[in-house]
Amino acid sequence: MLKKLKQTTLRSLKSVGVSTMVHNSRWRRERLMILAYHGISVLDEHEWNYTQYMSAEVFRLRLQQLKDSRCAVLPLAEAIERLYKNDLPDRAVAITFDDGTADFYHHAFPLIKEFDVPVTLYLTTFYTHYQRPVFDLMVSYLLWKGREQSLALTRLVDVDLKIDLSSFDAQERARVAILAFAHRQKLSAAEKDNLAERLAHNLNINYDFLLEKRIMQNLAPVEVTEISAAGIDIQLHTHRHRTPKDHDLFLREIEDNRQSIAALTGKHAVHFCYPSGSYDRAFLPWLMESGVVSATTCEPGFASWGANRLLLPRVLDNPALSPIEFESWLTGVSAALPRRRVPAHRVIE
Repeated sequence: MLKKLKQTTLRSLKSVGVSTMVHNSRWRRERLMILAYHGISVLDEHEWNYTQYMSAEVFRLRLQQLKDSRCAVLPLAEAIERLYKNDLPDRAVAITFDDGTADFYHHAFPLIKEFDVPVTLYLTTFYTHYQRPVFDLMVSYLLWKGREQSLALTRLVDVDLKIDLSSFDAQERARVAILAFAHRQKLSAAEKDNLAERLAHNLNINYDFLLEKRIMQNLAPVEVTEISAAGIDIQLHTHRHRTPKDHDLFLREIEDNRQSIAALTGKHAVHFCYPSGSYDRAFLPWLMESGVVSATTCEPGFASWGANRLLLPRVLDNPALSPIEFESWLTGVSAALPRRRVPAHRVIE
């Protein structure tokens, strides 16, 4: 009901010219909208987690809306430089992708080339070099795919519990138990992958098929090199997708990430995105120490020249946003409207 009311309100504002007025306003001209994306579905990932995945068809519609709205899509580095010079063009937008899953190469990259827009990819590099599924994500995905079954955790981990996976809460309990076991046992990446494969077997899911489709896998090194040479801007997202609250470990994450990116692209990365949007103000001096020029969060909103360049907001696009809602972000109208925080993981009912 609230969503329909919001859409009706946005259409009314558009019909009376308010959206156009805001879109062309000085307020909008002085602000940068940084769009955030994660994955483009190969199979059903957007049904599993719509906050992280969308179909290629929806992504195409977004790019078409950007074009139709006459937005100035800028490379991230240029956009940030011009933001702080108060020199942005009208309707400035930057497009970013997080993580660097393999689907970017096969489904996002062709559309980016077709629409000829600059894109920054914040790449986490451990799973680029270890070409197997990202363990945490794959566990969650497998539990969702097995939602019509019950799982005896005793077959996998040291927990005497059988869980009916029909609800999201039940899947979360199983996920937490499996990840906690992996952490306690200090499993290696290969051991974690073996555990994920056994989970799939217990849920009667064809793990080899998911491997063939590269579900939950990262870009391969050769793909990173290719897309970088084709103009995709590869930037920092930590090596292991984590931000330790320890100075030396934090800097190691940045440096390992930076060295991996340099080896694959020949370029020095200086822009950063907090993994999972999690940040702490203690990180800010550490980022400056490591030579980071900008850092983006998942806090919704527009970046202005007064924003801390290491805490830049972004708009996390997702398929639950209707075209009028997405358009309202492009114009700037949504910045003035109340909104609910999008959860980190939620399945569309």
